[in-house]
Amino acid sequence: MLNKSFTACCLVFIASLLQAQSAEIPRLAGGTPDISGIWQSMNNANWNLEAQVAVQGPLESLGAIGAVPSGQSVVHSGKIPYKTSSVDQRNQNFANRRTEDPEAKCFMPGIPRAAYMPQPFQIFQTDTDIMMVYQFAGAVRTVYMSNHINAPIDSWMGWSNGRWEGDTLVIEVSGLNPNWLDRTGNFYTTAAKITERYTLLTPYHLNYEATVEDPDVYEEPWTISMPLYKRVEENARLFEFKCAEFAEELMYSHLSRENYFRNLGIDISGDSDD
Repeated sequence: MLNKSFTACCLVFIASLLQAQSAEIPRLAGGTPDISGIWQSMNNANWNLEAQVAVQGPLESLGAIGAVPSGQSVVHSGKIPYKTSSVDQRNQNFANRRTEDPEAKCFMPGIPRAAYMPQPFQIFQTDTDIMMVYQFAGAVRTVYMSNHINAPIDSWMGWSNGRWEGDTLVIEVSGLNPNWLDRTGNFYTTAAKITERYTLLTPYHLNYEATVEDPDVYEEPWTISMPLYKRVEENARLFEFKCAEFAEELMYSHLSRENYFRNLGIDISGDSDD
């Protein structure tokens, strides 16, 4: 009897708490939740969407700098349901992650990775329009809330058609370039379609959920979810992060004069410009 009474009290408390949170949620004049602001994840999903233990990073000479931290899976089923034919590609990606990760090359992170990069992003919202701006690589995307069309061309950030389902913003993303989902090498192809769900839990907590479909890679659709946290410090803002110049040595060093001749087996170390 006591257990039943205790359970009933807990349910009443939780219901009251949820009702209080709902009442606190800021809304625009049209009634939709106001999700504008600067948001950031606080997990290790960008290292690996699946669970992992701490391991050495891809560049041993850096020591503990760049080492991979432990993290729990953000995948609902725990594991990504790869087709057997796709596992080798994921493993190859992991082996070559130091040079082949699109993040290392300063490519735009794509969806859903942009939401859990270790850098913030900002949502701009009106009653009819939504835009998301990401600090990493200066990526930007528009969420089209009306006049939905198919993606006219593939791109890094894809084409986003949005709608409200109650208090949840649902965005269907297509037209994506092939991309990685994390630094481990989990990936998708141009066949991918992503369905995102943004639900404001409190004025400072946003639940993010993304369902990934790609019949070329996975046995079935799968879903990740995580909380996003609002940056509330004074003068919170996005800063410039133009990383293209950081990637020049990685991507183009083979085109330098020295490396060009070295690849031809010609020693120019004694040459002079005089």
